[in-house]
Amino acid sequence: MSPLHVKLGLMKNFVKAMDRNGTAFLYVRQKFSLLSDAKIREGVFTGPDALSLLLDEVFERITMGDEQRAWHAFQEVVAGFLGNTSRRADNYKDVVEELLSSYQKLGCNMSVKIYFLSSHLDFFPENCGSVSDEHGEGFHQDIAAMEGRYKGKWSPLFLADYCWTLMRDSPNSTFNRQAKKARMQ
Repeated sequence: MSPLHVKLGLMKNFVKAMDRNGTAFLYVRQKFSLLSDAKIREGVFTGPDALSLLLDEVFERITMGDEQRAWHAFQEVVAGFLGNTSRRADNYKDVVEELLSSYQKLGCNMSVKIYFLSSHLDFFPENCGSVSDEHGEGFHQDIAAMEGRYKGKWSPLFLADYCWTLMRDSPNSTFNRQAKKARMQ
């Protein structure tokens, strides 16, 4: 899973959970005025958009309460776990736990990306941020429909569904070998 896609998924869920009438959300709408209101409400951003907001000192100052806690946790995860560093932070598990706790308190929906982050920390490579974004594009396309199916519910079925998708689509899987054999007969 590409770190960029995880970052964008985390940012999407953060923005979707923000108070629509709050100062911080209104600032995001103003900052990204070229994006449609629908894209902003749904948290659809690009990598440069996410980086721009991550580095924005004004946004950091105007977030308050649970939004501020979640934003700071997001920044810590990006810097100490998903960033382009040669090695993840020693306390990366604590950093991710803080993110998950603050996101849940903010009312963020569970997405496949958040589920993978919470359940499979040890499967991320040590230098997670240096992984090519191309590797994550296939993952992103595979799970777009799956996220719609679960509609933001916190469910462990995400993993099973994704694993079955991988097995079904893998050219070397037993499932596909048997299907090819049946077609040839």
